[in-house]
Amino acid sequence: MQKLLKFLGILLFILFVSVSLFLLLFTRGSFSPYTKPIETTGERSVSELESVVLGGMEQHLLMRGHDDQNPVILWLHGGPGTTQMPFAHEFDSELEKHFVVVHWDQRGAGKSNPSDFDVATLTLEQQKADALELVHLLRDRFNQERIYLLGHSWGTRFGIEIVAEHPELFYAWIGVSQVVDHGRATKLARGWLENRIQLEERWNLREIDLPVMQHDDYRRFSAIVDRRGGGMDFTFTELARIALRAPEYSMADNRRLLRSMYRGGKPMHPDGIIAGYNLIESIQRLEVPAWFLNGRSDFNTPAELVREFYEALDAPLKQFVLFPHAHTPFFASPELFNSTLIEIKSEVEEFYKNERE
Repeated sequence: MQKLLKFLGILLFILFVSVSLFLLLFTRGSFSPYTKPIETTGERSVSELESVVLGGMEQHLLMRGHDDQNPVILWLHGGPGTTQMPFAHEFDSELEKHFVVVHWDQRGAGKSNPSDFDVATLTLEQQKADALELVHLLRDRFNQERIYLLGHSWGTRFGIEIVAEHPELFYAWIGVSQVVDHGRATKLARGWLENRIQLEERWNLREIDLPVMQHDDYRRFSAIVDRRGGGMDFTFTELARIALRAPEYSMADNRRLLRSMYRGGKPMHPDGIIAGYNLIESIQRLEVPAWFLNGRSDFNTPAELVREFYEALDAPLKQFVLFPHAHTPFFASPELFNSTLIEIKSEVEEFYKNERE
C-alpha cells in the first residue's frame, strides 16, 4: 500500500510539473490578462484591453495603436464564435503603426461568452445593433467622424449591411473572404472537391444534400473543404500555439473561446436551416470605397462569387485583391496582407482629398 501511495504521489508530482511547464512555456498572461504597452517616443499610443456594454451586455475590446490620431480600423471577426483577438499579438504590430486597431469579441464569442450567455440573443439583427453601437462609441472615444470597417467571413455578412445603411460613419469597407451566397458557395465547393476527396469523404458527401443548408451538415462539409486546402490556411495546432501565448487571453478566456467555437452559429438557425442569402441581389451599391480581399483557393467563400459580386457592385472606388491562399490570408501571408491594408489607407486618403478639392 505504501509503495502504491508513493507511486501515485510521484505521478501527481510529475503531472503538476508538466502542467506548470506547459503554462510557463506556451502561455502568457494565463491568469491575469493584459496587453503590452506600445514602445514609442510619442505620448499618444493606445494599448487598452477593456470591456464595454453593447446591447445591454458586457463585451470585450482590444485597442492598440502607436498614435490615437491615426484612423480607427474595427475588425469584425468570423465564426460566429471564432475571435481574432488572441492572434493580434502575432500579426498586428505593423498595422498598429498606421491604425488604431480594434478587435472586438462579439456577443457569445471568446471573452464575451460568459457561462450564463443567453443564446437567444445571438441573432443577426442583434449583432448589427451591437456593432453599430460600438462604431459610435469608437468615434466618440477617438474623436473621429469616420472609421474603417473590416469584416472577415461571418463578419462580412453583417458588416457590409451596416456600411450600406450608414455610409456616413465609414471611410471604407474591407471585406476579407466576403460572404456572397451560401447556397451557391457550397455547390462550387462540392464541384471543386470532386477530384480531391478520398473514398471515405465521398461516402460522407453523399449523405449531405446540396445546397448545404442544414447547420450540422455544413459543419461536416466545411471540415472536408478544410482538409483539402480550401479553408483555414493554418492547422488547429498552429493556431492554438499562437492563441495560447496571447497575453490578452487567460486560460478561462481560452475555455470560453472553445465553447463559442463549438457552438458556432447554430442558435441563429433554430430550425436547423441556414437562411438563404444573396448579396448580389440585396446590395447593388455602396456609397464608400470598397475593397474585397480573397484567397484564390478559398472554398468557404469562393473567389469566383466574390468577383461576381464585386463586378456588379456600384461604388465610388472599388478593388478586388486575390491572395495565393485560402480563407485566412492574414494568417498565411501577414506581411502581404498588412501592406495591402496600409496601401488601402493611402488610396482612401487620396480619394477623400480629391473629393474635398
